Amino acid sequence: MTDIHPAPTNPPRNRLTPPLPFETEKAWSNWGGNQSATPAYTVRPRTDDEALAAVRFAIKEGLSVRAVGAGHSFTPLVQTGGMLMDLSGLSGVTGTDTARRRARAKGGTVISDFGDTLWDQGLGLANQGDIDKQSISGALSTATHGSGIELGCFSSALRWVRLINGHGEIVEYGEDQLRELRAAQVALGTLGIFLDVELQVVDRYYLQERVTYPTWEETRATWDEDIAGNRHYSFLWCPGEESAGLYELPTPAGEPMTNRSYTKRYNAVDMDDAGIDPTEGARRDRSYRIYPGGFMIPFHEMEYYVPAERGMEAVAAVQELIRTAHPDQKYPMEVRWVQRDDAYLSPFHQRDTTVISVSGAPGTNYWPYLRDVDAELERFDARAHWGKIHFMTRSRLEALYPELDAFLSVRRELDPRGIFLNDHTRALLG
Repeated sequence: MTDIHPAPTNPPRNRLTPPLPFETEKAWSNWGGNQSATPAYTVRPRTDDEALAAVRFAIKEGLSVRAVGAGHSFTPLVQTGGMLMDLSGLSGVTGTDTARRRARAKGGTVISDFGDTLWDQGLGLANQGDIDKQSISGALSTATHGSGIELGCFSSALRWVRLINGHGEIVEYGEDQLRELRAAQVALGTLGIFLDVELQVVDRYYLQERVTYPTWEETRATWDEDIAGNRHYSFLWCPGEESAGLYELPTPAGEPMTNRSYTKRYNAVDMDDAGIDPTEGARRDRSYRIYPGGFMIPFHEMEYYVPAERGMEAVAAVQELIRTAHPDQKYPMEVRWVQRDDAYLSPFHQRDTTVISVSGAPGTNYWPYLRDVDAELERFDARAHWGKIHFMTRSRLEALYPELDAFLSVRRELDPRGIFLNDHTRALLG
């Protein structure tokens, strides 16, 4: 174990000292500014041994432990009055296997850090989301995703994990232990602290971008063709003229955007770095440079998932709700697609999925709008993004997730004391 450095602050009276550097009563808030907490201890382990010592200390003292990465979740996943573990010191891609197309990384590795490292080995991530600032552990824990009906979420690429469980042990699970692996693929941080992960990756590739601005009727007319005919396809439907600007989406000068879609298509192209083109709306570049981008102004987002075969119907239902009941809501509605997978708590479990995202402006009362969207999509058997605002309950999970009991069984085995639960996750998975 590394040498122990003096604690940077004095612990509160009658409180014991964790065996690594820590801060006490340090306020935390997320990127969106809608979640905050003041844990008793904030620790930043620099080695696996320090992380293990911190968890064992928490178990001994009866403290909850929650991990934090980049803080891009809009839900209360991180909140704790116990120990908050910042994983940013456990970062880096640690190995690649080009023959098997695998990459290993520390749990706190930021998604953007995979790009150059994998590329130099002839590899790349199969898919990415709009934002690449999250930690890989956070992305896995919440089933973060990009878009593409033949492409899964980050969690579907997890092939091995090494974690600290609620017994204070380091354990690992791979493809020969599918029960535990499928629980770990999407776990909301409730199984333990992810130290290392191994992902299935792909051969590196370049992408060609094509951005267009079709009317809603034009979007409907090419719905099936666009979903099936593009590696990545998504659109942001704009209910008003000001909608695109709320996400800083570039639009043609003088063109009305009400009831139009800012539409993105990305397809793999055979080229090299000499063919890179930065032209807005028609870029060509390495995959990891071209797909993520934008969405830098804070917003508060809710994202629900419906069966792909009912996607158009669900989108039209939300559009009608905005037009008739909530015309003051102007954020674009983003629509994407994700391939089915087998993770027990994945929103894409055993069904290809249409993704519907809506947002509210920070500082406004957007709750009636989000609750109405939730109620509207509930009739489509909608599941929710675990890292974004949602209204899921234990009873809804029981109806929506056929392998919930399998997940809960693994969770209780790995963390029988509930060390890795907080109020939010306990209500759902306790």
